[in-house]
Amino acid sequence: MNKYAKRYLIDAMSGMAQGLFASLLIGTIIKTLGQQLSRLSANAVFQFFVDAGNFATEAHVVGAAMAIGIGFAMQVPALVLFSLAAVGAAANVAGGAGGPLAVLFIAIIAAELGCLVSKKTKVDIIVTPAVTIIAGALLTVLFAKYIGAAAASVGKFIVWSTKLHPFVMGINVSVVIGIALTLPISSAAICAALGLTGLAGGAAVAGCCAQMVGFAVLSFRDNRWGGVLSQGLGTSMLQMPNIIKKPRVWLPPIIASAITGPLATCLFKMEMNGAAVSSGMGTCGIVGPIGVVTGWFSPSEVAVSHGATIITPGAFDWLGMVLICFVLPAVLTYGIGLIFRKTGLIKDGDLVLN
Repeated sequence: MNKYAKRYLIDAMSGMAQGLFASLLIGTIIKTLGQQLSRLSANAVFQFFVDAGNFATEAHVVGAAMAIGIGFAMQVPALVLFSLAAVGAAANVAGGAGGPLAVLFIAIIAAELGCLVSKKTKVDIIVTPAVTIIAGALLTVLFAKYIGAAAASVGKFIVWSTKLHPFVMGINVSVVIGIALTLPISSAAICAALGLTGLAGGAAVAGCCAQMVGFAVLSFRDNRWGGVLSQGLGTSMLQMPNIIKKPRVWLPPIIASAITGPLATCLFKMEMNGAAVSSGMGTCGIVGPIGVVTGWFSPSEVAVSHGATIITPGAFDWLGMVLICFVLPAVLTYGIGLIFRKTGLIKDGDLVLN
């Protein structure tokens, strides 16, 4: 069970998130950059950026990237891996707003079926791609629409609930997604599959930033600047061995996320309307804050379906993004960490990265 849980819930989801990053996310950033530069000056180069971003964010391209990412993470044979491009493209388009979850399920099954026949016949170059694509296409026709609709419904419910109860849901979403970020599962894939945007996406960004910036600051005594960079811009997952040894070291970032989440939803009303995958990235490559910014100028299709529109951000919007994503996680976790250290709950050496 541990083997399969790692293969399907950790490896496959991480691969899907990387595929999303290499297509939808980076494509959105490039497109938004081109759009904003085009406002300053009509230039063929800036328009090329817009076109390049559009190419990368097309549904079938994103689906293919996700499926290939899943197959690569599962270490499937080459012919299976290449065949998954068609499977992912079909599943993402058929799955609609909940396409990422459809791609996850269908690509995993199609990949495993392809692996069963891979290198078992003398005409492997025909049999393996045929089995993988036919299986994936059949699953897409039968289930993609319903998987996508279910995922989209759950996501819409969370988005709606956060609008209705921004304080409570701000805490819940921030803490849960933040915890998922540090666990060896993909919070980015979860956010993408559920289409978390709007206030819910903003709360998710807050929780993820609280974990990454929080652990970077909390462990500074033990890891110095190398730890700040590896955790603040990389991943807080590096602290999992220390969390397993002493779970209470996780409390300061979690408490910080429980504070920044409702501040994001209630005070600053910070929405993340970029690509939903950005909601679960935090400060990894500054993707979470970038998602907030791109959402202002170029909301994603999922965000638009939730009611998002283009806005012109004011000083308060920029202030809120900077405070929620960077300043408050650092200040809050540092202060809570001091209390934990003075009471002996956390000691020097508890957060050393191996």
